[in-house]
Amino acid sequence: MDASRYEVPPDQLRRACTAELEAVGFASTAELGRLDSIIGQERATRAIEFGIDIPSYGYHIFAMGPVGVGKMTTVQRFLEQRAGTRPTPPDWCYVNNFANPDRPEAIELPPGKAIVFRKQMEDLVQRIQESIARAFSGEQYEEHRAQLIREIDDRKRQVLEEINQYANSQGFALVSTPGGLMVGVYEGGKVLIQEEYQALPEERRRQLEAMQPAVQAEMERRFRKVRALDDEARTRLQNLDREIGDFAIRHLFEPLKQEYEGIHDAQVFLDGVYRDVLDNLALFRSLAQPPEAGKEQSDPAAPQSRPQSPYDRYRVNVLVDNSQTRGAPVIVESTPTCRTLVGRIEYRAEFGTLVTDYSMIKAGALHRANGGYLVVEARKLLQDPLAWDCLKRALRDRKIAIQEIAQQFALLSTTSLEPEPIPLDVKVVLTGEPHIYYLLFELDPEFAKLFKVKADFAEEMDWAGENVMNYARFIATRCADEGLPHFTRDAVAKVVEYGARLVEDQQKLSTRFAFVADLVSEAAYWAQRSGHDLVQAEDVQRALDEKRYRSSQVEERIRESIMADILMITTDGLKVGQVNGLSVSYLGDYAFARPTRISCQTMLGREGVMNIDRESKLSGNIHDKGLLILERYLAGKFAKDRPLSLAASLCFEQTYTEVDGDSASAAELYVILSAVTGIPIRQGIAVTGSVNQYGEIQPIGAVNEKIEGFFEVCKARGLTGEQGVIIPSRNVRDLMLREDVVQAVREGKFHIWAVSTVDEGIGILTGVEAGERDEKGEYPPDSVNGRFLAQMEENERLMRRRWPVEAKALNWFQRMLNHVKKPPAAPEGKKPPEDGKPEGGKPEGE
Repeated sequence: MDASRYEVPPDQLRRACTAELEAVGFASTAELGRLDSIIGQERATRAIEFGIDIPSYGYHIFAMGPVGVGKMTTVQRFLEQRAGTRPTPPDWCYVNNFANPDRPEAIELPPGKAIVFRKQMEDLVQRIQESIARAFSGEQYEEHRAQLIREIDDRKRQVLEEINQYANSQGFALVSTPGGLMVGVYEGGKVLIQEEYQALPEERRRQLEAMQPAVQAEMERRFRKVRALDDEARTRLQNLDREIGDFAIRHLFEPLKQEYEGIHDAQVFLDGVYRDVLDNLALFRSLAQPPEAGKEQSDPAAPQSRPQSPYDRYRVNVLVDNSQTRGAPVIVESTPTCRTLVGRIEYRAEFGTLVTDYSMIKAGALHRANGGYLVVEARKLLQDPLAWDCLKRALRDRKIAIQEIAQQFALLSTTSLEPEPIPLDVKVVLTGEPHIYYLLFELDPEFAKLFKVKADFAEEMDWAGENVMNYARFIATRCADEGLPHFTRDAVAKVVEYGARLVEDQQKLSTRFAFVADLVSEAAYWAQRSGHDLVQAEDVQRALDEKRYRSSQVEERIRESIMADILMITTDGLKVGQVNGLSVSYLGDYAFARPTRISCQTMLGREGVMNIDRESKLSGNIHDKGLLILERYLAGKFAKDRPLSLAASLCFEQTYTEVDGDSASAAELYVILSAVTGIPIRQGIAVTGSVNQYGEIQPIGAVNEKIEGFFEVCKARGLTGEQGVIIPSRNVRDLMLREDVVQAVREGKFHIWAVSTVDEGIGILTGVEAGERDEKGEYPPDSVNGRFLAQMEENERLMRRRWPVEAKALNWFQRMLNHVKKPPAAPEGKKPPEDGKPEGGKPEGE
């Protein structure tokens, strides 16, 4: 068997980039311009552009892709470019609702006017205070007020005199007491005291008592005039104060009302302030007066709270200020919760209770992004139990309603604010991994209605000249932004080759620029440590080696166990029923492979292939599927016209965790062929690849790690020139092996074979041709297939001889099946027998 025709040439084990960059003609990245465009993501950028431009409801964007492809960076850069061409959105502020203080009102103002309006209201409040104090402290006001009071007092005095005269004429009189005016008995020109009243004749007392109700009723009627005069005095004093107040403040409002003439909500608020000031003039007059001398002061040790002024209810709470915004805002919310998205209501402690007002309403990310774009990471959004529902509600209702979260979980209903909702016009971009997108799409019916645009970020792009230069410009930009030394052309080539290794494809480059940027930073560090002005190719290689060394402790411990023969792996000689498979372990961002011994034992029987790992519940579904395919391949190839007399057991030796994946199914098939035929397998060769039912070898993943893992074990034991790895031929384009592995292959110390079929692989492993069927359908007797078929026939012969009853039953069952497949022809004029049975109703030979 000539295995050399299946060997992969060294130049196909790794694609080099040096020659491609030499044709470009730059010496270092210092000669290159910046990379300001988005590369490798045409599909995603077109989707984002579509989602941004379409005005219809529900066309928000979910940017999905694996970690490191630059979703957030790309989205931010793209949105910032588009935001500059859009108009700046309006400002928003909350003001007091004088009719219902628990429902603050929102005012929309042109960009930059909110803080101006707030300052104008602060100035207005100050001027109102000064004007009121000045208006009500003048001599003219005091004289006018005193004259009005004297006039009313004179009229009251006259009415009281008339009441007293009437009472005197009836034998009664008004008596002034600390409790007010009382009615007393008037006799002999004076008011009688109790003793004098009792001294009156009884007839006179009865007469006065009889007259008293009528007199009191008449006096009550006349007293109404006194109360009417009090009401008149109060009203006239209020009207006086209102006239003075109106005169003092009306002219202060006129400039603001003219300036905000076209803004209805601002006009309503200014009118409300004007009316409220006039309605509370007495309070404001008292604030303008100095405190009385000697008045008790508050205890300095007592709990203090922020002093509240009646004028505070006229101030403006600026919620969104776009005075510094140019174009539409782009907001990236790094901690998305319900409060940070839709805003919150804060509280302050006063005398042991929590109180709030409209000035303590705080904006959320949706307020700041209103009229622009909001970018949120989906994983962080879903970590808060209420944030996702808050965002959906705002997008669905197209308004931002600030709700206090505590109210939703309170056992008792408490009073809180209900600010007026603000209309919402925003494009939301969620970023996340694909599985988050598909979970939301599957589990949340509203998700598909709100996020109708999927921006799918690719993790790879073609390895073409333009993209190679984009890699170089990316490195140049990174160096310029971070102040790093620039890269030589050969160093750039190393980084490009690393990009191909990330995607395991000689025709593709990775778009996971986060990982590329990490390599650039690390290579620059080692270049500076070595005193290089420019980053050399050796610095990039050292960065890769150091990164692998930092992560490879577990891999080295496993290799030490193999070298100490604790993990039994053979890398030379020949063995029957034993082969080296390759398994991959993933530890975070690091993957490595190690050889695993796969063994097979055969015995007489027809039980087929038993997988010990499956029986012990240590195999996954994909591995079980691969084993079933393997069995069907054997049955289809060797048992089309005879039973498959095979009983074998397979085991992954010294594995104590779950075995999954089908990449070892080729190795399992090879070890079965070896165990049945007795042909030994070369132990210096490891195998990877999956098998289909036709015996074709299918590609697998992590091919580079698998080759390098076995190479490290062979290198530690000493390369003999007979060692190597068999891989699927369809994986050749995925090879981006380390340079030391390529060099060993070039020197003939290590080999990589690529096969397309099972027959090719077993020939390399055993040195014996697999064999092809001749014209009679027979395999050459010395071939692997011929010896396998001969052994199956020998097994069948032995079983028939040792277990004749079972053999007879098998023969009967086989004949019965033949009758079912080919029912006998019925004689002419007769009905054909049913179910393949003769007319007697029983199968022949029963």
